[in-house]
Amino acid sequence: MTARAMGEATRRLVELLDLERLDTDLFRGQQPETVRQRVYGGQVAAQALIAATRTIENGMQVHSLHSYFLLPGDYTVPIIYDVERIRDGRSFATRRVLARQHGRPIYYQSVNFQRAEDGLEHQDVMPDVPAPEEGLDLMALMAERGTDDGLSKEWAALDVRWLGNSAHGLDPDPLHPAQTRVWMRVDGRLGDDPIEHLATFTYASDVSLLGAALAAHPDRSPHNVQMASLDHTIWFHRPFRADEWWLYDQWSPSASGGRGLALGRVFTQDGTLVATVAQEGLIRVRRSDRAGAEHPTSG
Repeated sequence: MTARAMGEATRRLVELLDLERLDTDLFRGQQPETVRQRVYGGQVAAQALIAATRTIENGMQVHSLHSYFLLPGDYTVPIIYDVERIRDGRSFATRRVLARQHGRPIYYQSVNFQRAEDGLEHQDVMPDVPAPEEGLDLMALMAERGTDDGLSKEWAALDVRWLGNSAHGLDPDPLHPAQTRVWMRVDGRLGDDPIEHLATFTYASDVSLLGAALAAHPDRSPHNVQMASLDHTIWFHRPFRADEWWLYDQWSPSASGGRGLALGRVFTQDGTLVATVAQEGLIRVRRSDRAGAEHPTSG
């Protein structure tokens, strides 16, 4: 396999996730240049994961993270990450990370780590899908549909190939009415530090997941639906490289009460299941598209 050089966008992403240590268990994360109004959730989750990892002794590997988005982040100021050491056991360790801006909590993450060990093995089978080269460039597709909103610049380090959803491109599945599938990878070769791959994957994992909930509602789009992440969970099953193609097989089992739930299985090209992701988010029809509705508040 020919190595792909790390481009400028990928280098900026790696630098964005390289936090400044202010004090014991206290870190500061910088912001990217962007025209967007609120901080991308994947950025906060990835920076919080880096903060937690920097308080863990060698030999421990992250196996899950659970998080809540509390307030919209402000791109004009850095984010402060305060790590609390909950547990340091022989096999497992736990950290809690609080992200703050303007003296207020904006994000909360709990992270669990485990020392590597052998165990039972089984996994789901990867669905039969086209190769990444057969997918559509998601950033170009967003620009064509007018849903870019500055994301193509902010996500320039990611190579995302859209394979389709329940409304367009995927075969109907009566058991799963809202599905989306994409191939992803970091666009350029990363180093060999495992946390660099886990953090950049965490950053990317928020790109399209909640959108799967709209696949069952083709008459709705980000233009007429207010969407915001409420929580985000990742279970890491097996090691993998974020700079090599991984399939993001996403589906939404339910939407109700102004919220949608989306789940995602992550497979490498050889069919290995490496992670599972879950997210619930606000999916609120905008006032102009619903008669007599209240004015939507921020998520």
